[in-house]
Amino acid sequence: MKVEVLYVAECPSHPAAVKLVRDVLNSEGVAAEIRELLVTDEAMATDLAFSGSPTIRINGRDVAGASSQAKAFALSCRLYPGSAEIGLPPVEMVRRAVVEAREGNAC
Repeated sequence: MKVEVLYVAECPSHPAAVKLVRDVLNSEGVAAEIRELLVTDEAMATDLAFSGSPTIRINGRDVAGASSQAKAFALSCRLYPGSAEIGLPPVEMVRRAVVEAREGNAC
Protein backbone atom coordinates (compact mmCIF):
# COMPACT_ATOMS: atom_id res chain seq x y z
CA MET A 1 0.00 0.00 0.00
CA LYS A 2 1.34 3.41 -0.96
CA VAL A 3 0.72 6.00 1.77
CA GLU A 4 1.67 9.65 1.35
CA VAL A 5 1.33 12.77 3.47
CA LEU A 6 1.96 15.90 1.40
CA TYR A 7 2.57 19.10 3.33
CA VAL A 8 4.07 22.58 3.23
CA ALA A 9 6.88 23.80 5.48
CA GLU A 10 5.76 24.88 8.95
CA CYS A 11 2.33 23.26 8.54
CA PRO A 12 1.06 22.93 12.12
CA SER A 13 -1.11 19.93 11.16
CA HIS A 14 1.63 17.90 9.46
CA PRO A 15 2.87 15.95 12.54
CA ALA A 16 -0.70 15.21 13.67
CA ALA A 17 -1.61 14.02 10.15
CA VAL A 18 1.30 11.57 10.12
CA LYS A 19 0.29 10.31 13.58
CA LEU A 20 -3.34 9.95 12.48
CA VAL A 21 -2.33 7.89 9.45
CA ARG A 22 0.07 5.76 11.51
CA ASP A 23 -2.62 5.11 14.13
CA VAL A 24 -5.16 4.08 11.48
CA LEU A 25 -2.67 1.79 9.73
CA ASN A 26 -1.80 0.16 13.06
CA SER A 27 -5.43 -0.29 14.09
CA GLU A 28 -6.20 -1.88 10.70
CA GLY A 29 -3.16 -4.15 10.87
CA VAL A 30 -1.60 -2.63 7.76
CA ALA A 31 2.19 -2.48 7.56
CA ALA A 32 2.99 0.37 5.20
CA GLU A 33 5.65 3.04 5.05
CA ILE A 34 4.36 6.60 5.26
CA ARG A 35 6.07 8.77 2.67
CA GLU A 36 6.19 12.41 3.74
CA LEU A 37 6.51 14.79 0.81
CA LEU A 38 7.36 18.45 1.33
CA VAL A 39 5.69 20.61 -1.34
CA THR A 40 8.07 23.51 -1.87
CA ASP A 41 6.62 25.70 -4.59
CA GLU A 42 3.57 26.49 -6.72
CA ALA A 43 4.83 24.46 -9.69
CA MET A 44 5.25 21.40 -7.49
CA ALA A 45 1.79 21.97 -5.99
CA THR A 46 0.29 22.02 -9.48
CA ASP A 47 2.26 18.97 -10.65
CA LEU A 48 1.09 17.00 -7.61
CA ALA A 49 -2.51 18.31 -7.76
CA PHE A 50 -1.87 19.41 -4.17
CA SER A 51 -5.13 20.37 -2.43
CA GLY A 52 -3.49 21.98 0.60
CA SER A 53 -1.53 20.99 3.65
CA PRO A 54 -1.76 18.31 4.80
CA THR A 55 -3.04 16.09 1.99
CA ILE A 56 -3.22 12.36 2.70
CA ARG A 57 -3.22 9.92 -0.20
CA ILE A 58 -3.62 6.17 -0.13
CA ASN A 59 -2.53 4.43 -3.33
CA GLY A 60 -2.53 7.83 -5.03
CA ARG A 61 -6.10 8.69 -4.03
CA ASP A 62 -6.92 11.60 -1.75
CA VAL A 63 -8.65 10.31 1.39
CA ALA A 64 -11.28 13.02 0.93
CA GLY A 65 -12.31 11.42 -2.38
CA ALA A 66 -14.26 13.41 -4.94
CA SER A 67 -14.84 16.24 -2.47
CA SER A 68 -11.16 17.07 -2.80
CA GLN A 69 -11.26 17.88 -6.52
CA ALA A 70 -9.68 21.31 -6.44
CA LYS A 71 -9.51 23.44 -9.55
CA ALA A 72 -6.46 25.38 -8.40
CA PHE A 73 -3.50 24.13 -6.44
CA ALA A 74 -1.43 26.21 -4.05
CA LEU A 75 0.80 26.26 -1.01
CA SER A 76 -1.93 26.68 1.57
CA CYS A 77 -3.50 25.10 4.60
CA ARG A 78 -6.28 22.60 4.08
CA LEU A 79 -9.57 22.26 5.86
CA TYR A 80 -11.62 19.07 5.81
CA PRO A 81 -15.42 19.42 5.95
CA GLY A 82 -16.97 17.50 8.80
CA SER A 83 -13.78 17.20 10.79
CA ALA A 84 -13.70 17.90 14.51
CA GLU A 85 -10.03 18.87 14.25
CA ILE A 86 -8.90 21.85 12.20
CA GLY A 87 -6.49 20.82 9.46
CA LEU A 88 -7.07 17.07 9.75
CA PRO A 89 -9.51 14.75 8.02
CA PRO A 90 -11.90 12.77 10.20
CA VAL A 91 -10.41 9.47 11.41
CA GLU A 92 -13.17 7.52 9.66
CA MET A 93 -12.31 9.18 6.34
CA VAL A 94 -8.74 7.90 6.60
CA ARG A 95 -9.90 4.50 7.86
CA ARG A 96 -12.31 4.11 4.93
CA ALA A 97 -9.54 4.94 2.44
CA VAL A 98 -7.18 2.40 4.03
CA VAL A 99 -9.82 -0.35 4.15
CA GLU A 100 -10.87 0.27 0.54
CA ALA A 101 -7.25 0.18 -0.63
CA ARG A 102 -6.56 -3.00 1.34
CA GLU A 103 -9.63 -4.70 -0.09
CA GLY A 104 -8.87 -3.50 -3.61
CA ASN A 105 -12.04 -1.40 -3.84
CA ALA A 106 -10.26 1.84 -4.71
CA CYS A 107 -11.26 3.02 -8.14
